[in-house]
Amino acid sequence: MKNTLKPLFLIGTTLSLVACLGSNDSSSSSSARITGSAEIPEDACAPELRNTVGCFTEPFVEPWGPSAMKAMAEQPAADDSPFASLLTPKGNLKNPLRQLPQDDRCLRMADGRPTECKPAAGSIALLPDDRVLYFNALEGTEDAEFSIFFEAGTVVTNDQTRVMSLSGKTAGWMQPSPVDGGANPDGYEATLLLPKGLIDNTDASTNNDGALFCADLEMLADGRVMAVGGTDYYFEPGIQKPIAIGVSELEGVRNARIFDYRDNSWKKTGDMTYGRWYPSLTTLSNGDILVSSGVTKLIKPIYPERPETSGRNVTQTETYDLGCGTWTENGPLAERSLPLYPRQHMLPNGHVLYNAGGQAFNPFGQSYDQALWNIIAAYDPDKKLWTDLGYAGLPLKLNEIGLDRLGSALNPTNTEIATDIQKTLTGLLGTVTEDPAGLIMPILDSVTKDPEGTLMSAIGSGFRGSTFSIQMPLRPNAQGRYDHAEFLTAGGVLGAITANSPGSYITTNLSRIDRINIANDDTMAYESRITGSLIKPRWYGTGVLLPTGEVMVFSGADRDEVLLPGTGAAILETEIFDPKTETWRVMARQHNPRTYHNTAMLLPDGRVLVGGHSPINTGYLFSLDLSALGLSPNQGRDPSFEIYSPPYMYAANRPRITSAPNSASHGATISVNTEGSNIKEVLLVKRTTLTHIIDGDQRTVVLPHTGTNNLQVRLPTQKGALPPGSYMLFVVSEDASGKRLPSVSVPLTIEGADNRAIGCNAPAARVAKR
Repeated sequence: MKNTLKPLFLIGTTLSLVACLGSNDSSSSSSARITGSAEIPEDACAPELRNTVGCFTEPFVEPWGPSAMKAMAEQPAADDSPFASLLTPKGNLKNPLRQLPQDDRCLRMADGRPTECKPAAGSIALLPDDRVLYFNALEGTEDAEFSIFFEAGTVVTNDQTRVMSLSGKTAGWMQPSPVDGGANPDGYEATLLLPKGLIDNTDASTNNDGALFCADLEMLADGRVMAVGGTDYYFEPGIQKPIAIGVSELEGVRNARIFDYRDNSWKKTGDMTYGRWYPSLTTLSNGDILVSSGVTKLIKPIYPERPETSGRNVTQTETYDLGCGTWTENGPLAERSLPLYPRQHMLPNGHVLYNAGGQAFNPFGQSYDQALWNIIAAYDPDKKLWTDLGYAGLPLKLNEIGLDRLGSALNPTNTEIATDIQKTLTGLLGTVTEDPAGLIMPILDSVTKDPEGTLMSAIGSGFRGSTFSIQMPLRPNAQGRYDHAEFLTAGGVLGAITANSPGSYITTNLSRIDRINIANDDTMAYESRITGSLIKPRWYGTGVLLPTGEVMVFSGADRDEVLLPGTGAAILETEIFDPKTETWRVMARQHNPRTYHNTAMLLPDGRVLVGGHSPINTGYLFSLDLSALGLSPNQGRDPSFEIYSPPYMYAANRPRITSAPNSASHGATISVNTEGSNIKEVLLVKRTTLTHIIDGDQRTVVLPHTGTNNLQVRLPTQKGALPPGSYMLFVVSEDASGKRLPSVSVPLTIEGADNRAIGCNAPAARVAKR
């Protein structure tokens, strides 16, 4: 059965707006609640801007649904007692300086405090039916009266989720069931310093024991979306009565839950062994999911039952069996000290690359072994071990000088540490004995050939915090084999790995490309090069790879807002990276400031959906808007979206796909019929699953093809190049001026999740074929 292009935006297999907003057919869950629809504004920029820098629509936002309006109408009258202006309904003292979110973002109680606020897209996913799943971040923080650090244990609640349908000029919303993802409705067994109830309030409430905030998400091979980890909020130490106050703890939960787009429902699946806050997920070649890093307790990472693991992030990795729905630890050689949300990608050979980037957020000191975060490494899921490849940004190839097991040798909880130390020392001794100059000659050669470039490489080398990491388009060699991968990182904060925190909080505009070359025997070689810099230093910008091969960066701030929230200035100008010149230039200006927890993703027609903005309370205190001083607004979350149209959206001669298959297997040759001239590329783009500016499955794969309009397109045999799952198929033409013009995409599913048919009881049969 073939896809045929529909004339309206994002129709394809998407539920129509009518179905989304009230149909009782099988695609809509009877327990999902409709919240309403809104018009998507037209873009209104001048024609000359459309063709040069692109254009944004005005922001649009979810309306309040009937049930919310009814609740607002039924609110009790304001308390006119003499103490009403001093106390909250819970009896806590009010802060007269606190500034609540304005406009219609939140419903108000009679005393003016918000009862419910619309969710912002802190995490987002493009579903196989082209609808958009998103969920909130930091829900309830606007209720902190004096300090979120001392009040989060009670005021923060589980985050809401939404599904948005985009059709033509209309957007519609529904609430999945359960709206908060459904984890831990009866509470969560927290990891406490002392027996429960002595210095904690973990039993005080259950409405914040399973927040989706700080979970990572990934799309499974069948199109469902998995969210792993999340947050349990409580006080430790702290009290609940007579007032609720204490030192807030954010604990990473063990939960994994799955959103099924076919009935709009969340369901729990198997729990991990370790609770994880800010973990990273990567889909493996056979469809299974690897989880790494995360921290079990953010504020006080001390674990009396496992004291040897205190003071660091979770080093153990686990793998989710797609057929069984269970997690398995990967063993001691699969352990790795990693930052929170480590930037990870699947390589064409089936290994998982750690790209020396992540979030520097653990309080005060991060992990005591954080120096290891400088090292770029690859994980082999078959052998269940890591190989160190190089020091990020420098011409130091660790696996070529016998230091491929350095990270494991320096891991104090590695039960096979003696073997790794011996191998590392032997390799280092061999290098020194046989080729002592080999350790430093690559660096000396680099200095001689390009001293300025080497200096910039050194400044920008090592771990990079709060940066995106984009896998550039995978291209086959002359034999059709995908033998290398390149990764663009730009912005973020410079590393200060020997300092107390690896995030230096110094925003950078440096941009670099890391490259992994893969030999036929799976041997990998690392190299790196500096590219042109961003026009502005940018913290927490979200990168989006366009079908043209260009990279856009959206949102962010001019300084790190984790150090002192609310003191950065939002960056509204977008920038684009030209892969031919490896330089950046300024593009269109977005409307709303979006700093922490912003999102952006490619839509099936080639436009980009931009949303998010869920800042931490100003100075870790309360909602205080300092935008009058030129700083970013810190007065609650922004639930709006805007859509960016790149210049190619306004071209009259874009190519068009008239038919293509709905699904295909690795190694197959498929027929793709098109209209338009000079078609240069056929490519598959993995659907976005994004949180905290990372998408562990992000990839664009260029496919070999023959023909002019009736194209014969060959899919790779390497599952590491094209993991099973839901993709968007684009064709790209080139006009007389060399401008690249992508088509509107059609959906295509890559089959091949090996374990779905085999089941749980044959793990040996599920080894990924590359």
